[in-house]
Amino acid sequence: MNTEKLKLTSSEIGSLWGEYVNGTATDVVNRYMFSIIEDEAIKAVFKDAIQTFENQKQQIKTFMENEGFPVPIGFNETDLFLGKQRLFTDAFCLNYLNIMTIHGLLGHSTSLSISVRKDLRDFFDSCVSDAKKMYHQTTELLLEKGLFQRDPLYYAYEQPQFITSQDFKDGYFGKGRTLSATEIISISLNLRKSIMAKTLSIAFSQVAQSKEVRKFLTDSGKTADGQIKALAKIMQADNLPVPKSLETEVSMSTDSPFSDKLMMYHMGFLFQAAQNYHGAGLASSMRTDLVTTYESTILQNLKVTKEWFDIMVKNRWLEQPPLAPNRSEIAKQI
Repeated sequence: MNTEKLKLTSSEIGSLWGEYVNGTATDVVNRYMFSIIEDEAIKAVFKDAIQTFENQKQQIKTFMENEGFPVPIGFNETDLFLGKQRLFTDAFCLNYLNIMTIHGLLGHSTSLSISVRKDLRDFFDSCVSDAKKMYHQTTELLLEKGLFQRDPLYYAYEQPQFITSQDFKDGYFGKGRTLSATEIISISLNLRKSIMAKTLSIAFSQVAQSKEVRKFLTDSGKTADGQIKALAKIMQADNLPVPKSLETEVSMSTDSPFSDKLMMYHMGFLFQAAQNYHGAGLASSMRTDLVTTYESTILQNLKVTKEWFDIMVKNRWLEQPPLAPNRSEIAKQI
């Protein structure tokens, strides 16, 4: 069978649609950061990221047009105001690209896993390769410039150990135990992502034009801050270091380089994407205090997402993805 003659499935169209909208939003931010970055090495990495997405965007458009689906509007030059006062330092820009590359790597991998048609599998496979290359580039540069804070180091046991007490899952009462290396994976990653979300909330709230948007951004920043403190408290109780904050990497500028629509969408994306990571953290946790912290965080993010959705719909900023045919409505037309 020639798989390239197969029509794209709903999941495949959905993955292309989502990759286009999310990609164009990040691309606008990347283009702004490229315009203000002074460090030549960091600037070169951003140039690569912009060119990589430009190539991917054209391929996504071709896939959708060949299937007869309209290409999403997404985000473009109308959402970018160049020549404004500098909002971020070079260090923050590099951290931003590193975190967004991690999001992209997960998104591309998910898209690849639900793709059947060979040309689409080949495309997403190349996207995964691009994201891996960008992750290596940004990580190496962060390490080179002393900007990457590594996760806590553990000391090796002489022999493998087995769980021998019910206290292993107790984070509140009894003897309890210190954090396991498998739990640190999600805690550390969630801390880094929440720190990024909080910092962007602060920066965006400084420059947002709408009072309603500004309030949402301020509130979402407080939500992220509370989540950071909850996870940091657990780490610090075991005398483990937490990733440093990035608030000082935001300038005092109140001159917006982005549309309110873009900033709102970006924050919504971060809080929705975070649910994947919080869910993974919940699934890998065996201490009761971690479980309750993740459950609380997930509920808080749902509340933020609900408020975000209401504002986006009210302002007609939220594009509708392709929907399944409504058979009842079709029947009424006969």
